Amino acid sequence: MKITKLLVANRGEIALRVLRSAREMGIKTVAIYSEADRNALHVRYADEAVCVGPPASAQSYLRGDKILEVCRQLGVDAIHPGYGFLSENAVFARMVKDAGLIFVGPSPEAMELMGSKLAAKAAVSKYGIPMVPGTEEAITDVEAAKSIARGVGFPILIKASAGGGGKGMRIVNSEGEFEEQMQLAVSEATSAFGDGAVFIEKYIGSPRHIEIQVLGDEHGHIVHLFERECSIQRRHQKVIEEAPSSVLMPELRAAMGQCAVDVARACDYTGAGTVEFLLDENKNFYFLEMNTRLQVEHPVTEQITGLDLVKEQIKVAQGEPLSFAQDDLTITGHALELRVYAEDPQNNFLPDIGTLSTYVRPQGPGVRVDDGFEQGMEIPIYYDPMIAKLVTFGKDREEAIARMLRAITEYRITGIETTLAFGRYVLEHPAFVSGNFDTNFIRDHFPADALKPKQLDDSTAKIAAVLAAMLMNDKKPAAVASPDAPAATGSAWKRNRLGVR
Repeated sequence: MKITKLLVANRGEIALRVLRSAREMGIKTVAIYSEADRNALHVRYADEAVCVGPPASAQSYLRGDKILEVCRQLGVDAIHPGYGFLSENAVFARMVKDAGLIFVGPSPEAMELMGSKLAAKAAVSKYGIPMVPGTEEAITDVEAAKSIARGVGFPILIKASAGGGGKGMRIVNSEGEFEEQMQLAVSEATSAFGDGAVFIEKYIGSPRHIEIQVLGDEHGHIVHLFERECSIQRRHQKVIEEAPSSVLMPELRAAMGQCAVDVARACDYTGAGTVEFLLDENKNFYFLEMNTRLQVEHPVTEQITGLDLVKEQIKVAQGEPLSFAQDDLTITGHALELRVYAEDPQNNFLPDIGTLSTYVRPQGPGVRVDDGFEQGMEIPIYYDPMIAKLVTFGKDREEAIARMLRAITEYRITGIETTLAFGRYVLEHPAFVSGNFDTNFIRDHFPADALKPKQLDDSTAKIAAVLAAMLMNDKKPAAVASPDAPAATGSAWKRNRLGVR
């Protein structure tokens, strides 16, 4: 069935991203929005837009009943959920299907299976996929859990079965702290997911986070689109991603790719999904979980494969077979993504809100910006603080890094704190440049004062003071006092523009 009108059940940059691909495919589009997003870019871009409620997500973007009512009123025949909100909600996906509409994503059954980490492990076990040592079922009895933890060996991880984003996760280094940490994990899991089930895994101290993009159709074809390196994280959430990983050799890439395909096959997966793995210091990999939706970092995969993943999702949802096989896919070049968050990296990455007083996107070769904001707009307090995804592409990793550093310099944002400076710090750090890093990068290489201005030494401070005094007196210095200082240069155009004589 061809999709003629698509509703995007999301907001911000991902809503705009989906709308653009749909427009290129000749599909009419509908946007939904909360009262806080009335003037958002995705609202203006869509062919039609409908307000679905107040700013709070629970009263707007999470109201599946209201979204379906909009579909009925406007003659919509398909819904794309983006990521977040209702994108991995099996109940909503089933409601869409029962309403006779197309859900651009996997089946509700696949969502339910992969939405439980324990059920997912059980489903993929028959394929011989490597898994982190630990329990195969939920643990509720503290003493029994302690005994299992001793068998696994400390340190261990207590994890929420229904969890994600680091919620309901606790590292336990010794038996003495086990009971308290388990209670905290259960409490947080119950609060975040409505499900307090937890399980135990061996804690891998210095892992890399590697994920494999998969794509399946309704005709039994499943391929992988190679890997993404997602090890630069804060609070167990990604900040910088790249494709391909700098540490995967062809044999390991093929093995992990095949495992990812097998995971997708274990749940009859259709559409775009991501299988996540941990890679230890000895290059052993372990299945972590599957995300049954489009990932935030999908643009880096698009850059190295030349595919539009949103268009592929829509084609699969229409019942079309994949137009390519695994052997048709190759990696071309290298791509990086920096998530530009409204956060203060010097204050434990706490979210910041305010007005984008200045907002100027970088441009030029190999630069892509996926965003949903423009200058003068407010960063709302109600939603994820991500402003944009800054993506660069080059013929190799070195060029991609160089373009990202240039793009960060060109990206002008004032009015709020952002992660741009953090991105520059990471990309210039020897550990990242060499590829010798893991998920503990922030803990090991990002001190609290990393982004503070460096103190000038005495000689440099004196030169700066002399130049400042001359400028204050409207005098142009004939020469710089220190022979080590660079020669002064000036732009007549700039002086005229600024009224300087």
